[in-house]
Amino acid sequence: MTTSAPADPTQRQVRLETPFTDQKPGTSGLRKSSSQFEEPNYLESFIEASFRTLPGVQGGTLVLGGDGRYGNRRAIDVILRMGAAHGLSKVIVTTGGILSTPAASNLIRKRQAIGGIILSASHNPGGPEGDFGVKVNGSNGGPTPATFTDAVFECTKTLEQYSIVDAATIPLDSTGLHSIGAMQVEVIDGVDDFVALMQELFNFEQIRDLIRSDFPLAFDAMHAVTGPYATRLFEGLLGAPASSVRNGVPLEDFGGGHPDPNLTYAHELAELLLKGDDYRFGAACDGDGDRNMILGQHCFVNPSDSLAVLTANATLAPAYASGLAGVARSMPTSAAVDVVAKELGIACFETPTGWKFFGNLLDAGKITLCGEESFGTGSNHVREKDGLWAVLFWLQILAERRCSVAEIMAEHWKRFGRHYYSRHDYEAVASEAAHGLYDRLESMLPSLLGQSFAGRNISTADNFSYTDPIDQSVTKGQGLRILLDDGSRVVVRLSGTGTKGATIRVYLESYVPSSGDLNQDPQIALAGMIRAINDLAEIQQRTGMDHPTVIT
Repeated sequence: MTTSAPADPTQRQVRLETPFTDQKPGTSGLRKSSSQFEEPNYLESFIEASFRTLPGVQGGTLVLGGDGRYGNRRAIDVILRMGAAHGLSKVIVTTGGILSTPAASNLIRKRQAIGGIILSASHNPGGPEGDFGVKVNGSNGGPTPATFTDAVFECTKTLEQYSIVDAATIPLDSTGLHSIGAMQVEVIDGVDDFVALMQELFNFEQIRDLIRSDFPLAFDAMHAVTGPYATRLFEGLLGAPASSVRNGVPLEDFGGGHPDPNLTYAHELAELLLKGDDYRFGAACDGDGDRNMILGQHCFVNPSDSLAVLTANATLAPAYASGLAGVARSMPTSAAVDVVAKELGIACFETPTGWKFFGNLLDAGKITLCGEESFGTGSNHVREKDGLWAVLFWLQILAERRCSVAEIMAEHWKRFGRHYYSRHDYEAVASEAAHGLYDRLESMLPSLLGQSFAGRNISTADNFSYTDPIDQSVTKGQGLRILLDDGSRVVVRLSGTGTKGATIRVYLESYVPSSGDLNQDPQIALAGMIRAINDLAEIQQRTGMDHPTVIT
């Protein structure tokens, strides 16, 4: 551990020629291109507004880290010096600046911090030509609500200056205690506390026995933040052979890849599991470690099904042995978990997309598990989705049941029926074309009731609205829904997580009971609905794209 004596920094006010007007955070913070964040004062403007808005900054403790992408260390240096100017008492930062989003949530809660700043653009590409992002989490460890992000945005639009001190860069290559004036900077190992939490939730001895009993696994960290965590967990503590963790060194540009754990961007891992016979289990996590993909031998687990399976088998994990208070899913996520919750006799909530909507339910003790179709699952152990937690949960189930992933899925569908489900993403669509498609479809909704759609009739057509059962806040405009009379549905949304153009997401779902055909290819099972929504929304005509960019 290294230490450095407190310096006597010079504080100064930096005036802005004009305020920035484009710093409106999305569902996961402010995401822009790396080059935009490198514009003079751009990062500083958003941080200044965040410090002015976040409660408890004066004399408070802040957690700080990121996924290691290009710009991470520079941003940490700026935020430390601005934090000192704003009167923070302590900042907890991690070696190398490497801190996964769920680990940050855990640290905020464990250290009773006022919140945290997470430097990530999640699954977006990194590097000088990629993206960067800043997200502020609150004192509960979860994403800040819209009231906070709206206030930050309003502040940026009228900001005239920001405060910063001139001080030497804090070394992050090893743990240690440092100071910038009166503010203490504690550099810790970002892996330790997270690993300790996982050991409280799962039976590591049982999982270790599974891995050592002819159970080869492959984990793809995608050159992103989970590499050090996964290496410690799987190879260090659970006895997996060396090299079980692939692409385990975080790189500023993620090795030139797209750190999004799906069949398109993690195709090398997918081919190992779906076409080969060398591995029994595979998994991947995204840029900041909050998303996961689960694979078995010749078996892909749809994220919506994954949440349902974890719910159905929750009592096999020590942390959830006494049962679940309830579950929640985002609206676009399939209703597979609803069926499980009904049989278990527990509540199931449907929320808008965005992990922050689960926060109130978790804090109020209404739910224990929650998840999104976008490869995110989590529980009440933190207030973020948690990729490695989900991987360990699956390993816990496999260690207890001693069968294959494919067998678990087959048995689950035989018991609960199968929700054939797919998401079609049309990425980097010209913004005008994307909004034109969306607005046209929304205007058609009232006239669609009772009309035929893919051999069924439309029973409901609306734009999803959510009333929070805890604080009664209302969130509108969350996605266009076309609900059919047999329980099938199509949802169309515009994504807020990209930085280039717009992404149109089309979600398709069709339920087949346990007595039906449970072994179809989802794209074949959903083919009629795919054709119907493509025709109705004029997707090919309006986007100029013959096929989706990504099919999940």
